[in-house]
Amino acid sequence: MSGGPLIVQSDKTLLLEVDHPDALACRMAIAPFAELERSPEHVHTYRLTPLGLWNARAAGHDAEGVVDALLRFSRYPVPHALLVDVAETMDRYGRLQLVAHPTHGLVLRAVDRMVLIEVAKSKKLAGMLGAKVDDDTMVVHPSERGRLKQALLKLGWPAEDLAGYVDGEAHPIELATEGADGKPGWELRSYQREAVQQFWAGGSGVVVLPCGAGKTLVGAAAMAEAKATTLILVTNTVAGRQWKRELVARTSLTEEEIGEYSGERKEIRPVTIATYQVLTSRRGGAFTHLDLFGARDWGLVIYDEVHLLPAPIFRFTADLQARRRLGLTATLVREDGREGDVFSLIGPKRYDAPWKDIEAQGWIAPADCTEVRVTLTDAERMTYAIAEPEERYRVAATARTKLPVVKALVQRHANDQVLVIGAYIDQLHELGETLGVPIVQGSTTNRERERLFDAFRAGEISTLVISKVGNFSIDLPEAAVAIQVSGTFGSRQEEAQRLGRVLRPKADRRQAHFYTVVSRDTIDTEYAAHRQRFLAEQGYAYTIVDADDVLGPPLPSVD
Repeated sequence: MSGGPLIVQSDKTLLLEVDHPDALACRMAIAPFAELERSPEHVHTYRLTPLGLWNARAAGHDAEGVVDALLRFSRYPVPHALLVDVAETMDRYGRLQLVAHPTHGLVLRAVDRMVLIEVAKSKKLAGMLGAKVDDDTMVVHPSERGRLKQALLKLGWPAEDLAGYVDGEAHPIELATEGADGKPGWELRSYQREAVQQFWAGGSGVVVLPCGAGKTLVGAAAMAEAKATTLILVTNTVAGRQWKRELVARTSLTEEEIGEYSGERKEIRPVTIATYQVLTSRRGGAFTHLDLFGARDWGLVIYDEVHLLPAPIFRFTADLQARRRLGLTATLVREDGREGDVFSLIGPKRYDAPWKDIEAQGWIAPADCTEVRVTLTDAERMTYAIAEPEERYRVAATARTKLPVVKALVQRHANDQVLVIGAYIDQLHELGETLGVPIVQGSTTNRERERLFDAFRAGEISTLVISKVGNFSIDLPEAAVAIQVSGTFGSRQEEAQRLGRVLRPKADRRQAHFYTVVSRDTIDTEYAAHRQRFLAEQGYAYTIVDADDVLGPPLPSVD
């Protein structure tokens, strides 16, 4: 085609006109190496970053392909200097390599000698590099493997880690694809096999798949490849028990071989599932459960929902660089800006499947995304206007004007399984009372959570109100509708996770629905636009409607 929807500017900002007929194709081509920065009605703004380009390089994309995508979709001629900058930035990855030396152990080897001379003079690397082996090689103390990679990334010279990994303690693990207990046989989907292959070829790193696309099976397949003791880190106890159920059903592992290491139990077994919360808990200022990392000779460490990895886990992981590490997530976006630490310590992105590609294959449900804008009452507008700046989002997000809209949406989907999701507990209790449905929040015991989730799965409960505990790692495949009333400000990853709650394919192939209810003319609307950036990048378009359209005469059936 001649001309396209993309404008490339010298400041590395890409402007994408979404009403162009090839807008979706452009997004799919650009997404592997650029981040969506802004998504107003007609123009998408992408941002090129060195980390994005290095992740693309590690995942197998070369500079030629990136440059070709820029040239193919540019509406105007691409500045030659920008193309050169893109190619040279990508070429920085791997000019320094961590490798195993037959006599000196771990060493830093330079493909470009001048780069090694440059970084060796940096004070940021003080104490990490040892003696010079030759003009292109310097000794690295094994304990500094992770911290050296962090420092080199910050210097703009990301090292490619080719030093290999210990096998760990052997333990037999096979995928049980023949089915058991009357269950039908199954097999890994093509993208799951490819994800495992690319992870294993790279040794360590992150696999990015949409919610509902079977990331747990990717983890199980990696375990079957490693055939070694495995430490699995998860967000909470409920998620850990879901992992255990899936591993027992899908692999040769028995319940006795899988331990739970949480606030309730402290079991260390060949496969141990631990929560981030227990590992980051302190007593007397000290982390009391660090021994778990050395309790077994782990051959594989899996980080579920790696985008939520707490800061202390990064520090612990710096000492685990000889172990294979697999990060699983639906989005590598971190609101704390620590994507670089994921890249350095867990590993670069090894596989990334666009959500719309997986949807087209029928593995996740198609989703309709709608933003419903409510108008505040005069009293609510006054409360918002006089609120302190740090309180304004809470005031706007929890406006009682949202309640009838949520109730109308739940009634519209009376024949569906519905999740109402929010961030503010008082608001959720009011919604629970208004709708006459149970609430799952942080203080809900694990036993009660599992009881309610089981009732929801069985259809005994059709609507649940859930707090941020529902953002991730809950398996509710029957959920077909999500209604978001408030969130963690403008969190993109939270938006993606919440949409993911309804993306499991439905037995009747019906469409999923995701509603976000926002207060017009407030910061709530601004945060909503920011939250939607990642999903817009994945090809999801939000339809904006007024609350009156929901509260007025019944609309045509959506079923």
